[in-house]
Amino acid sequence: MNVRTFSSSVRVGNWNEDVYLDEDLLKDFLEKKEKGELLVQKSSNLKKNVLKKTELSISKDGYLHFGDSVMLLNPENNEQSLSNPSPVDGNYTLSVNPEESAIHAKSHLTAPCGVSASSNVKPCGRNAFIITSVDGSEPGEPLCYGQNFALRTAEDFMGHLHLTSDRKSFLKSSKKSHLQEVSLTDQHSYETSWQVVYLDPQLRLEHEGLPVPANTKVLIVHSKTNQCLAVLRKYILWTLFGKECEITAHTYLNGHKVEENENHWIIVTGNPSDDLNTMFDRPKPPSKDMNESNPVS
Repeated sequence: MNVRTFSSSVRVGNWNEDVYLDEDLLKDFLEKKEKGELLVQKSSNLKKNVLKKTELSISKDGYLHFGDSVMLLNPENNEQSLSNPSPVDGNYTLSVNPEESAIHAKSHLTAPCGVSASSNVKPCGRNAFIITSVDGSEPGEPLCYGQNFALRTAEDFMGHLHLTSDRKSFLKSSKKSHLQEVSLTDQHSYETSWQVVYLDPQLRLEHEGLPVPANTKVLIVHSKTNQCLAVLRKYILWTLFGKECEITAHTYLNGHKVEENENHWIIVTGNPSDDLNTMFDRPKPPSKDMNESNPVS
């Protein structure tokens, strides 16, 4: 094995051959750079396409509709954060988590593709999903509690992929927690069907069949396995976009048989205001107790 102990500028050994090899390497590098085939260029293009700003749908009547472009946000548990602060506290959004092989994708993302919980709460290609009908409902019709629907990514580069899940097995489960895996697929089936369930279990039956209001806490349940979509903040994934949390389908119940914060979701729509991006960003009105304690004289 020949090991080069000097640079090509030193005239020893096969110095002429070394000069030509360096020239060929430089020529190959410049050709790839001109064609945009360098790994750093491909990675930059992927992030540019996936993080491209997206506008969410604006709900005029306050409800969710088929065809709406929305963002799924798992809110921070304020009570738990105060008692047990953690570096992963905060709001997280359901986001596309492409594999490293996606760097070489030229036209669009392909399945299978993973998902993760990202701390980026600004609407972009990777965290915007379209509410899609699976029972023949027309675009614009309201989505109701208990009604099956699908969540898919946008077209073009995002690949038109559907959120899917299935029962865990020895060969298929989430990477960190080994619970029921959630991913994206290009095949439409019953495994890609989900339902919105009212948050309060005591009023759940009364709300069955009623339109789902936007920007309120709900549960998102997988139709086939009856498991709730969940963010596991204690399981960290290293992705192309940094440190994120694992997404799985698993129902977390407290001592009162009520779903915990891991399963809470806010389906966020766009804000008609020019200043803010989503309805989640709107300033909250003062509570009634605050108004009563500070009466206007």
